[in-house]
Amino acid sequence: MVNVFKIKELRYIPRWLVFFIDISIVSFSVLTTYLFLINLHVKINFTEYSNEKIFVVILVNVLFMLLFKTYAGIIRYSTFFDFFRILWSSGSTLLVLLGLSYISHVTLGKPVYLYPALFLFFFISVFLMFFFRMVTKKIYKVFMGAGNGFSGLRVAVAGVEDESVSVANAIIHSPGHAYRLAGFFSARSDSKKAMLLGHKVYNKKELLKNDHLASRFDAVLIRETMSRPKMEEWINLALDKGLKVLKASDISKVTEEGLVGSIRPLQIEDLLERRPIKIESEEVKSTHSGKSILITGGAGSIGSEIVRQVARLGASLIVVVDQAESPLYELKLELLEKFPGQNFKFVLADISNHYRLESLFEQYRFSTVYHAAAYKHVPLIEDNPHEAIFVNIGGTKNLALLSKQYNVDCFVMVSTDKAVNPTNVMGASKRAAELFVQSLQNSPGNITKFITTRFGNVLGSNGSVIPHFKKQIEKGGPVTITHPDIIRYFMTIPEACELVLQAGTMGKGGEIYVFDMGKPVKILDLAKRMIKLSGYTPDVDIKIEFIGLRPGEKLYEELLTDNSTTIPTHHEKIMISRDPLMEFEDIEILCKQIMRSAIKKDSLQVVKILKVIVPEFISNNSEFEILDKTPEHEVCQ
Repeated sequence: MVNVFKIKELRYIPRWLVFFIDISIVSFSVLTTYLFLINLHVKINFTEYSNEKIFVVILVNVLFMLLFKTYAGIIRYSTFFDFFRILWSSGSTLLVLLGLSYISHVTLGKPVYLYPALFLFFFISVFLMFFFRMVTKKIYKVFMGAGNGFSGLRVAVAGVEDESVSVANAIIHSPGHAYRLAGFFSARSDSKKAMLLGHKVYNKKELLKNDHLASRFDAVLIRETMSRPKMEEWINLALDKGLKVLKASDISKVTEEGLVGSIRPLQIEDLLERRPIKIESEEVKSTHSGKSILITGGAGSIGSEIVRQVARLGASLIVVVDQAESPLYELKLELLEKFPGQNFKFVLADISNHYRLESLFEQYRFSTVYHAAAYKHVPLIEDNPHEAIFVNIGGTKNLALLSKQYNVDCFVMVSTDKAVNPTNVMGASKRAAELFVQSLQNSPGNITKFITTRFGNVLGSNGSVIPHFKKQIEKGGPVTITHPDIIRYFMTIPEACELVLQAGTMGKGGEIYVFDMGKPVKILDLAKRMIKLSGYTPDVDIKIEFIGLRPGEKLYEELLTDNSTTIPTHHEKIMISRDPLMEFEDIEILCKQIMRSAIKKDSLQVVKILKVIVPEFISNNSEFEILDKTPEHEVCQ
């Protein structure tokens, strides 16, 4: 039957049909009123003009229906707003007819319409028009439920506030989605017997005590605008009861019809112990507008997001450099479609190739350089330290020197918290790069601002723990963690890139900017919550295994060195770290030495020199720990 009438495809009843039905209801109400009067043996005035009187009643009603647009609402979304439209229309009709009756009563001695009859007609017509809308709304709901076979996730909406009710209403009336409203959850103690939109409101205490009650639902829906404590309460309750967690957008940002489409599973970003920080600045826009910008590592997680954000700022040219061919090509296709008016240049190049880079600086005369290219995987770099020297140190050196040579306004280097008190080659190589970049700030003839940004792990970046855990969960486990006590700071990719862009405008040169990343997250807790969000029980459905710390890995990361001092900025979430510096001549000599050792692939000598450049570099769980036991590092000159 559903397929025959195509209820699912019918978005709304045509307005002309609603108007015609309303006229029919008015006509029926008039006849019903007359029938009442006849059966009660009430004497009717001017019976010889009965047809004309009926015509006037219907005509006046139709005129006010057109005026108040009683037919304009979509029936399945009928509310008391539509009821008030009907009241205004029928009430105005009643007043006009009462006026006509009074005039005829004064002039002719008797009213053309009996006063009680007019009030009876008013109540019958109002009731029937609103009843028609409510019945149609209910029938639509029943047919939609039958069409879906009452399938879909059984969703409980958290909260009974107006926004929660609006979200629930959208779920009820929006066709073709994967959700079915099953009730409301409330922390209020007076909600035990309450009903909303025909569904029961369940008290939070009942849910905590009764596991069978929770089995009536598949998911809990929270709102984006909920306070953080409330959101955490409902997330914890849902995960403890084995329910999925969904999140609805702010209703002020979407239409009611689009509200259901905005519902999504809870993201890992929502599990951060802080709200994402947005940095907005007109200065950022003016710095990039009409300028030529270079972004290295542009096809990576951080680099590609920097490209997207810069593309919104009106740069005259964005040159994207990366040595990964396929990711660079995919990014090119995406950006050309998303930003058709932006001038891009996509360059396949290795930043360790000085001559290739110099041709770009010579041709495009960059105003700003964002340096995000780097090797970052700790275990791989620990096994191949010479490669980190070529790219992380040598590539950075090439870009920084060329920026100085070609008078680039601002050079911003993307660094990592692993550069602080490093325990691995990757972190030490990034710290060495930081030292080289900083050393150029006060070098003779320099006019470029050299700035470094340092932050922790980025959610969703290539090779990070989050996508790794997701893949392991999708395969049914186990989820592997190096150590039960390991902790990390996390931030989102957009946040990281906003910091990079903001730093370019805030800095005077030579600074290392660090971000207030909130509380560190215990990786074991993160893994458990990810497993629960996927609808599984940790160590029952999905096993968690501890595999031991990898070479060079430490239990916790730091954003500041022991010898650094923190200086606040005008933004409360951004600080400046004043780390120990090196003179350009000193680090230039050491960089040349380490490059020669890297060319020879002499790993031990490479790490030896690296420990001279970065004295706080103490290897952990690595073959290079032997170097830390030597009283003095013998460095080849």
